[in-house]
Amino acid sequence: MQCGHPKSDLVSSDEGTSYCAGCDLDSRYEPTIRLYTGDCIDIMKRYVPTDSIDLVFGSPPYEDARTYGLDNCVTGQAWVDWMVSVVVESLRVCTGLTAFVVEGRTRKYAWSCTPALLIADLHRAGIAVRKPPIFHRSGIPGCSGPDWLRNDYEIIVCATRGGPLPWSNNTAMGSPPKYKPGGDLTNRLADGRRVRVAGAPTMYFGKDRGDYERTQKYIPPAIANPGNVIRAPGGHVGSKLAHENEAPFPEGLAEFFIRSFCPPDGWVLDPFSGSGTTAAVALRCHRNALGIDIRESQTDLAHRRIQSERIPTVQAANQEAKD
Repeated sequence: MQCGHPKSDLVSSDEGTSYCAGCDLDSRYEPTIRLYTGDCIDIMKRYVPTDSIDLVFGSPPYEDARTYGLDNCVTGQAWVDWMVSVVVESLRVCTGLTAFVVEGRTRKYAWSCTPALLIADLHRAGIAVRKPPIFHRSGIPGCSGPDWLRNDYEIIVCATRGGPLPWSNNTAMGSPPKYKPGGDLTNRLADGRRVRVAGAPTMYFGKDRGDYERTQKYIPPAIANPGNVIRAPGGHVGSKLAHENEAPFPEGLAEFFIRSFCPPDGWVLDPFSGSGTTAAVALRCHRNALGIDIRESQTDLAHRRIQSERIPTVQAANQEAKD
């Protein structure tokens, strides 16, 4: 497939081909999008420099829930070991958050536990794991067995190099507080004491949280932290082209992480690009993106989707410039 740009602007290899969308447009409005075909670990090692990415976000195959026409699907501990390798390579290239939406399999009334095993193995390997957010979605009746609860969430495994994130905006997807402050604020300290001060909380400071205290007035934020239960309607993937992929996720889920953990003009990497949802949302949010998929058909699909995003994005930018 030809993207219309000079061949010198494309990266080619024996393992796959990359496309560059938007490289001939005004860089103020059109981020760079690169799409590769090949194994994600191989492509990252060959073409993605260390410390060049701000956010890694994507969703790998859920063991052998779907084969995608491939004969190399892995399950159980083999899947966990493979994903540990993907996370390790992602952390090499990414200075910020690495996040993967994952799920296990339920068979014969037992869950495979692979998301939990992945988290445990990352922790045992010395990798900093952040408390996993969950993706709240509308589950399929009966998917967890006829005697069990409908599965309405998926775990998002999040790992970093340790320490605070180099960039985050944890209220980017927030909203104004629902309720005004009312009544005395209370909480319990480690020793069980309840803190209750009329009109204001008492804040304890010092090694033992009792060395001294200070009373300060509570001022509600203009925008509240949205929390770690991420709601994105599963049936609204945002593009008709996304349905040509077997397992698209909602654009709202990608937007949550891109706006919260990738700076404007930064770089997002999706090692399991599929229909290009992450790249399409990155383009809309004025971030650069790199997508990798092992199937050429999906790279072509993502390329078509990015091209469909370019025209309305540029039109909106031109209108903004006129205004």
